[in-house]
Formats: sequence, C-alpha cells, structure tokens
Amino acid sequence: MKGNIALLTVLGLFFLVASAVYTVWNVLATGTWEIVGTVGILLSAILAGFIAFFLNAVNRSQGGILLPEDRPEADIDDADPELGHFSPWSWWPLVLGFAIGLAFLGLAVGVWIAIIGIPLVVIALVGWTYEYYRGNFGH
Repeated sequence: MKGNIALLTVLGLFFLVASAVYTVWNVLATGTWEIVGTVGILLSAILAGFIAFFLNAVNRSQGGILLPEDRPEADIDDADPELGHFSPWSWWPLVLGFAIGLAFLGLAVGVWIAIIGIPLVVIALVGWTYEYYRGNFGH
C-alpha cells in the first residue's frame, strides 16, 4: 500500500505542476485562459491526492502493516487472497452487462430504450442472485 500511496502522491504533484504549466503556456501562446484543460488537469491532481490520502488513512488505521507487495522478501503466494465464488458456467453476467448497456443507451438515445433496459437489469440481477437455488446446483 505504501507504494501505491507514493505513486499517487507523485502523480498528484505531477498533475498539479502540469496544470500550472498548461495554464501559463496557454496564456503566453494565445493570450487567453483556456479553463477546460486547466480544470481537467487540476481535477486529475485532486483525484490522485484524494486517493493517496484515503490509502494513507486506511494504512494508518490498520496500524501501518506492510502488505506482501511492500515487502521485498515476500512470495507471490503471500498476496493470493480468496476473491469469492464465481460461476464459470453462468450466462447471467453477460445478460446483466447487455441489460445495463441497453439502459445506459436509453439514457443517451431515447427514454423508451431505458424503459426496456431497466426491467432486463432487474431480471438479470435476480437470475444471477438465485441461480444456485434452482436446478442441479440448488441448495
């Protein structure tokens, strides 16, 4: 985690300097202040700073323990957690992705597409949640 904190702090400082350089360079080149690029780069600096601050706060609240990726003598298997239970044969994630894509397409193109997509999202969520309560894999 300490490597991530250092990386994001450096990234935030880089974006902060890049925002200042971009603003000065743009004013010198065109004589006007281009606000969109300046704000975009500045918000990137703020985002990196927020994430670095959050990771630092979490690290301190956990007692400053070193994660396996922070220790040079650690093995690859030391950082191999149990990520959960996944169904390699399940089609519901594909259906859910299609339904969410359809719902967001409806927000961009026309509300009538979202009206079709939102019930499909609900159906896919229910299907994926309860797939182990039916058929050969029922509890």
